[in-house]
Amino acid sequence: MLLWLFLILPAVLAGACLPAPSATVVLRLVAVGGAGWAVLAGVTAWTALASGPIVAGQGWLHLDALSAYHALVLGLVLGASSVYARGYFQAELDKGALPLGAARRLGALWFGAAAAMALVLTCNNLGLMWVGIEATTLLTAFLICVHVTPLSLEAMWKYLVVCSVGVAFAFVGTLLVAASAQRLGLDAAEMLLWTRLRASAAGLAPGSMKLAFLFLLVGYGTKAGLAPLHSWLPDAHSQAPAPVSALFSGFMLNTALYCVLRILPLVEGATGGVGWGRQLLAVLGVVSILVASAFIVFQRDGKRFLAYSSVEHLGIIALGVGLGGAGTFAALWHTLNHSIGKSLAFFSMGRLGQMYGTHDLGALAGAARRSPVWGVGFVAGLLALIGVAPFAVFMSELQILRAGAEARAFVALSLFLIGVGIVFVGAMRHVVGVAWGEETCVPTADRCGAEDRVLVWGALGLLLLLGLWIPEPLRAVLEAAAAVVGGRS
Repeated sequence: MLLWLFLILPAVLAGACLPAPSATVVLRLVAVGGAGWAVLAGVTAWTALASGPIVAGQGWLHLDALSAYHALVLGLVLGASSVYARGYFQAELDKGALPLGAARRLGALWFGAAAAMALVLTCNNLGLMWVGIEATTLLTAFLICVHVTPLSLEAMWKYLVVCSVGVAFAFVGTLLVAASAQRLGLDAAEMLLWTRLRASAAGLAPGSMKLAFLFLLVGYGTKAGLAPLHSWLPDAHSQAPAPVSALFSGFMLNTALYCVLRILPLVEGATGGVGWGRQLLAVLGVVSILVASAFIVFQRDGKRFLAYSSVEHLGIIALGVGLGGAGTFAALWHTLNHSIGKSLAFFSMGRLGQMYGTHDLGALAGAARRSPVWGVGFVAGLLALIGVAPFAVFMSELQILRAGAEARAFVALSLFLIGVGIVFVGAMRHVVGVAWGEETCVPTADRCGAEDRVLVWGALGLLLLLGLWIPEPLRAVLEAAAAVVGGRS
């Protein structure tokens, strides 16, 4: 029942937003409902981790260590983003920029996107998992243009077109997986069940599985924002409201990469475990890091800067998984660290943008003095994201470097270091300006409630804690999830 409730509750909340009598009620429902569902996600995931995989729907729904870990990250990001969204959109409401119809659509699409992402994580059937990814595209697209402008409409259509083409590639890849499974003699209803395919991965047709993985990597890699398939991402992030951008970068990209992680043990099993699929993923990861670093240097818009940072960090995660072994553990840990850091950065940039009327980083000079919560939160979030010690991102990147050295992947590590070095230098000039620069414009009054302080200082506390110490339960969860990706569980 927990698994069904995890899936159904956000759909019920989405329906409850449509007849809401006022925009204020919608925002309260988003905050309370999102936080409540986050708690449910944590309980559901912990149950699966403590007592073993949860199975429902005659085996079509399945929550194991890998999906439970991602459900924990989803709950954390969506819960925090929902609480933040209330304060962010309340400021829009006070200015008359959020009519009731737009607020209702926002709430319905917000929880609809949560339900779609939950469906992806709980699907045992690869075809149904593809349906969930397609649903996230359709539902989140209209969140980009909550405020309808020519630029937001352009970003929405670009997102729809590029990601729909990518998901079409993933559909072809899913069909090829089914074709490679024909030799296993499975019933039609079981031909795409991940658990059945994983148990018989060595019997899958290797040629078909290789081709399937290529299509799936391109398809889901497009949705994950891996370069050079990332063209939709900077526009969508820069035009979407800050809570939506936080949800996009904090977890939606992870949802697409999660699908690739599901396929990886299948192609590795079919090809004899020689690392064929992991090598492709590592190459795409390195390309993403280098492309992102090249664009980050020239960014002045804060949200576009953070968007390219997401391309970089998804590339780091892909590289870690591609290295295998300890690299997979580090990559999954980096998933959590990046989600926390990027959510904090988007939260802070969103409220600074409301105060200053712009996301231009040059105009935000001295923001850390003007706004001790949001200015400091943005500076600290950037420092965490570029890997400054002792934040957790530094530690997970260090573990990926260690895994690469053990695998003797020195070319990949050299390119990785070049990319993150460029990002570090490019980001530091903005950090210095926002923290200590001379003010060029006077912002409006800083609005910051108790929940905002909890979000900022809580995120910073988590990033520092995870950089200094990994709690043993979290370590066990990461090891169990890494075992699933590595085909050992």
